[in-house]
Order: sequence, then structure tokens, then C-alpha cells
Amino acid sequence: MEIVRVKDYEEMSKTACNYMLRKVKELESPVLGLATGSTPEGLYRHLVDEYKKGNVSFKHVQTFNLDEYTKLDPTDINSYHYFMNKHLFEHIDIPKDQIHLPNGNASDLEDECHNYENKISEAGKIDLQLLGIGINGHIGFNEPGTPFTSRTHIVTLVESTRKANSRFFPSIDDVPTHAITMGIETIMESKEILLLVFGEMKADTLNRLTNGEVSEDFPASILHKHPKVTIIADEAACSKLVIKS
Repeated sequence: MEIVRVKDYEEMSKTACNYMLRKVKELESPVLGLATGSTPEGLYRHLVDEYKKGNVSFKHVQTFNLDEYTKLDPTDINSYHYFMNKHLFEHIDIPKDQIHLPNGNASDLEDECHNYENKISEAGKIDLQLLGIGINGHIGFNEPGTPFTSRTHIVTLVESTRKANSRFFPSIDDVPTHAITMGIETIMESKEILLLVFGEMKADTLNRLTNGEVSEDFPASILHKHPKVTIIADEAACSKLVIKS
């Protein structure tokens, strides 16, 4: 697990962009795992800028998103389908049939989870998985207590996660109670993982990730078991980081 320290959010976003562009350019058919939320917005903005400058094409890229709410139409402004289109997909040349997100409106959600796993497997697994981290250590929507052996599944969102996401909704009552998420084992099968962490509110979280024990009570701790994890974190997020000798 390597930590790349940067000054601020903008430098984190640019550094992550350069990291992802290297992967897109060096692989013949790259498969990217993508995330939503405020953390990767800057990264996506830089990717779009690089595309508009003619520095990269995404025609050969496949993407798989970590998660999606249930019972939200893809056109709903709070759905992750809408988020990804708004911030990335509609601004680049990636073919629509190479974009994959879980269908939270599927008539059979269990079947949708199984099908999503199959699609990832058929693509040859994910070359680079982008992650953020919740204050409680969740990755994707895998909350504390999620088995490390979990595959893509339906999750009941805990109150702290719904509260954190309520800033995107009219009120917390409008935040969905369930979502489909890649499981922890699914994430860990990615060939490489890129974790972005920024802000003082994540300082204790990053220190616990770096120095704490591997436990299902803190889902991101499993990343210690992955052979290639890069963390890009700003000064504020690193402010409580204890480096053990």
C-alpha cells in the first residue's frame, strides 16, 4: 500500500487523472472500475479536459461502476447513472455499450447482482478500480460488518451513510434505503486499486486504514491484503497520519 501525498483536492484530482490516463493508454482494452460522489468529480473533470484537448480516447475502454441506488430511475438527478453521464460519459467518446452500472430498477435485484458479476468476469476483471472511503471505512456501499467474501449484492444503507449522502437530496427522507454494490471480494479481484482521500474529516479514517487491524468492522482495511493499492491523499487527510517506524 503506497501513499502519495499531495497538497490539496485539485492536486489530488490531477494526480489521479494522470494515473488513470497511463492505464488507459498502456492497455489494449482497459477495464476501469469507477466511483461516484464528490471525491472523484475533479478527476472526471480533468479526464474530460484531456479528452477535449485530444490527448486521450476512451473508445477502447470498458467501465463498471461500484454501485447504484435501488428504486431510482436512471434519469433521476440523484441516480449514479445521471451522475456519471453528467460528469464524464456524455463528454467523452466511450461507446455506450461499454458503460456498465448496476440496474437498481431491475425487476429481480438478486438476478441483477448475479448478472453484474458475470459481466465483470466476461470483461476479464477490472484493471484499475477507483475507490473513495467513508468515514466509517466503507468502500462502495459495503458498510462495517460486510463479509470480506461478499460479491455484488443488495445492501441496506446505514443511517450515517444516508445522512452523508442527504446533501444531494431535498432531505434525508428522500435518500434511498437500499443500493446494489460490488462486494468486497469483487473489488479485491481488481488488478490494481486507486483510493482517493481528501479533507480533514477523513484524517482519522486514513490513519485507521493505515495503522489499524484488518477487520470487517472497517471494510477498507482489507486493502492491506491487495498486492497493488495506491492512495492519493491531500495534506488535510494526512494531518493525523502516524508513520510507524
